[in-house]
Amino acid sequence: MSTATVAAPARSIRGVSHGTGFWIAAVSFLIVMSYTTIPTPLWSLFQRRDGFSTFSITIAFAAYAVGVVISLFLLGHLGDTLGRRPVLLPAVALELVSAVIFLIWPELPGLIVGRVISGLGVGMLTATITAHIIALHLTARPGADPVRGQLVSGVANIGGFGVGALVSGMLAEWVAKPLETPFVVFMVLLALALIGLSFVPETAVVPKERPPYRPQRVRVPSNARGRFYLAGGVAFAAFSVLGLFTSLAPVFVAGQLHVTSRATAGLVVFVAFTSAAVSQIVVRPLSVRAQVALGTVLLAAGIVVLTVVVRSTGGLGWFYLGGVVSGAGAGIMFKSALAVAGSLAPAENRGEVLAGIFLLGYLGLTLPVVGIGVATLSVSLTAALTGFAVVIIAIALVTAIPLVIGLRRAAV
Repeated sequence: MSTATVAAPARSIRGVSHGTGFWIAAVSFLIVMSYTTIPTPLWSLFQRRDGFSTFSITIAFAAYAVGVVISLFLLGHLGDTLGRRPVLLPAVALELVSAVIFLIWPELPGLIVGRVISGLGVGMLTATITAHIIALHLTARPGADPVRGQLVSGVANIGGFGVGALVSGMLAEWVAKPLETPFVVFMVLLALALIGLSFVPETAVVPKERPPYRPQRVRVPSNARGRFYLAGGVAFAAFSVLGLFTSLAPVFVAGQLHVTSRATAGLVVFVAFTSAAVSQIVVRPLSVRAQVALGTVLLAAGIVVLTVVVRSTGGLGWFYLGGVVSGAGAGIMFKSALAVAGSLAPAENRGEVLAGIFLLGYLGLTLPVVGIGVATLSVSLTAALTGFAVVIIAIALVTAIPLVIGLRRAAV
């Protein structure tokens, strides 16, 4: 998706400057991504109430990622031709519809439908609002380094996952009606985000003659496809770990570590995603090659810690440590994957290449977690996690090592 902007005055006709719009868009992005992890600390409550299996949880979780992938492919690129606001406002509206479904249809089929709709909205929103935030920053500060916009959008994206789980866990622990209150609170926040985004200036160059619709294409120069697929593998591994925390981490905490607090379950997810967001800021001075290497080491080490803790039913503190280390690794790996992908194509095709990385990342969010769910039909949850660890570490190493070598040769 392109990040081209319209040459616009410093203040829009709607009365909101591009600088103010930058922060409105960033906060709205944070709210939407926070909403997507509202169910995370609640899965064990749904499971206990309705008696469904761990496999059912992974299916409900995967429904979200399926919606994201479908929407990214069919709708996520339309912000360049329709304008950013006409895509973002319906996307946030879909999140509101999802919240309503969770409230009025809280059984497993309703949870799955609500998650699919939420995924459709996020698929429309993610690449579009990322481009929007960067464009708002560059329009408000002509000649500025785009890194600030990239950093803010990245922190809002990954940090939002952690914030949503923490808020949901705290509300579920200390407020009445734990399966309803978090969704009501976020319905209000999503409505505010919808109103706020309607006042943010448009940043896309909308063609006078709208081109015919086509699904998202991923065009990568032929001489760069090898590095693109390696970067996609790195993103796949990173999102796999993040998917583990947004789906099954609270189940491990409750089942294997015997900690039933919903606030604790939310805090585990928050710690992992906060680490992922903060690590992206910390490694800014490092080269992309160094970021790939460091992220891979941290991700592998963190997964090993998590697996050992669960297998030995060790202390919660060690589980937090595994979350911090693997979350940091995942955040760094995804940041470096986007950086590599962004360097592989000219500006007019860069958005399509980045969309490809997001698609591969969301496949990583889905397939390994579903694999754990399928495995639990015949083996223990602990054994399934061990298999997950082996596979994801292998994918990380097989893709990161050649990528580091290639970046060294290319002096990226």
